[in-house]
Amino acid sequence: MAITAKMVSDLRSRTGAGIMDCKKALTETNGDMDEAIRRLREQGLKASEVKGGRATEEGLIVSYIHPGSRIGTLVELNCETDFVARTEQFQKLAKEIAMQVAAAKPKYVNAEEVPPDELENEKAILITQAKREGKPDHIAERIVEGRLSKFYAETCLLQQPYIRDTDKTIQGLVQDAIAQLGENIVVKRFILYVLGQ
Repeated sequence: MAITAKMVSDLRSRTGAGIMDCKKALTETNGDMDEAIRRLREQGLKASEVKGGRATEEGLIVSYIHPGSRIGTLVELNCETDFVARTEQFQKLAKEIAMQVAAAKPKYVNAEEVPPDELENEKAILITQAKREGKPDHIAERIVEGRLSKFYAETCLLQQPYIRDTDKTIQGLVQDAIAQLGENIVVKRFILYVLGQ
């Protein structure tokens, strides 16, 4: 099948991938748009894993004040270059993350930031709950692991479901941006302000 410029342009607008990558994906999939999108996403995720170790010393600090001025957030989002930090896509990502913090009120950026004593306390509570439900020890341990995932999804920003698309986590949103922008992106820190607290 002949790959037209319009097909390449359509794929590019839907994925944000480069022209040559779009053309290659369409050629490999014989013009199948959905399959080409799937391939580009797979390549992007692999690329984001490789980029994950690169230094991020540029970026933005973005603020968001919720209507009514009772909740506000500051988010530091880092990338590798000032060029990417100034792109509309990076700035939009930073704003979306700031809105996520205001809406979902996480306590930590990721699971690694949860203090060990808080994690042990949460585990103890969950084990007690499982035992009260009459679960044997070996099953209680498995239940605790599942419930800890829910705890992380509530308290850790990167594990939270994205408020605009709950099928995607904030980590997934960041990885998509890494794949499209071609640089490592890291949520460094955030602050949540709630009036009176």
